[in-house]
Amino acid sequence: MKRHPAIAIIELSDIASGMFVTDKMVKRSPISLLKSGIISQGRYLVMIGGSTAAVDEAYDEGSFWGKDSIIDRVTLPDIHPQLHDAVLGERNTGNAGAMAIIETSTVSCNVRAAELALKATPINLVEISIAASPLAGKGVSVFRGELHDIEAAVDIAVSFLRQAGMVFSYRIIPAPHDGFVQQVESGLYFRDNGALDMKGEEG
Repeated sequence: MKRHPAIAIIELSDIASGMFVTDKMVKRSPISLLKSGIISQGRYLVMIGGSTAAVDEAYDEGSFWGKDSIIDRVTLPDIHPQLHDAVLGERNTGNAGAMAIIETSTVSCNVRAAELALKATPINLVEISIAASPLAGKGVSVFRGELHDIEAAVDIAVSFLRQAGMVFSYRIIPAPHDGFVQQVESGLYFRDNGALDMKGEEG
């Protein structure tokens, strides 16, 4: 069950504006400050959750005060349950089928693309990685599902990203190797993954 019916994200180009805007948002309405802080390239990201009305009110407040410092933003008034859990740091493992990877230049557009894809197709979101230091401010999402569903989901996400004028890349892996899937499901970052003993391979 979703703890927060709605979630919103605002990304700002400078730290001072980000902290100022965050303070304005939490003062405006009874929301949960899910996470805020400095991310790569000196940007500042704030993520809030709560009722749709409260989140909308705080989001509008942040948008007003952020003005030209806003790089990207998104509000999800009825966030998909899988996306809700993923942005809060949960991972969804044990899925089968094809794999899709979508990489975007901002966090907000990746979250929005994932939301559109999840609500339109029966795919599974394995992980959405947002604002981690190795990403340089990018967003990365990984999906699994039947190949035709993955292809449809990617078409939806890519259509949105193109219309929004975003910088992005994506790939579909129709039949990912089991060993590779094992590493992906343990984490996306090189530093977190150990060596994988591949049966049949010579050391």
